[in-house]
Amino acid sequence: MEKSEISRLEEEGDLAADYLEVLLDIADLPGDIDIDVENDRAALAIAGGKLSHLVGGRGEVLDSLQELTRLAVQTSLGERSRLMLDIDNFRADKKSELAQLAKETAEEVKSTGEAIKLRPMNAFERKVVHDTIQEIGLTSESEGEDPDRC
Repeated sequence: MEKSEISRLEEEGDLAADYLEVLLDIADLPGDIDIDVENDRAALAIAGGKLSHLVGGRGEVLDSLQELTRLAVQTSLGERSRLMLDIDNFRADKKSELAQLAKETAEEVKSTGEAIKLRPMNAFERKVVHDTIQEIGLTSESEGEDPDRC
């Protein structure tokens, strides 16, 4: 990745962190924000405990906060943002679980030779599964329409 691209992603992360800091202050919530660049995108993580209500049961609130943050960055920069937001390691934990599910499913497919259809997943979840399957040397594909895309 070029230095200018890294600088742009770091700027994205800084703008996103500023936006999230204001939101946390307004809601009077504690939280430390870490900024990084991962997989060619800005990545922000909020830690501080007792933030599960900002995640939601299946990450739906986190997805909404991520989209709002992306829109705030896009408004400031005039470019679409692909930043990723994690709160209290929800996405990191989910990524580990999904990678394990993909590995176990791949083993079953290898032994039976039969395709297996997984439950509907959001775009983040499907990407984790596809990436894991690709690393194993197999192929996978998504089908259907959101929110039932699987």
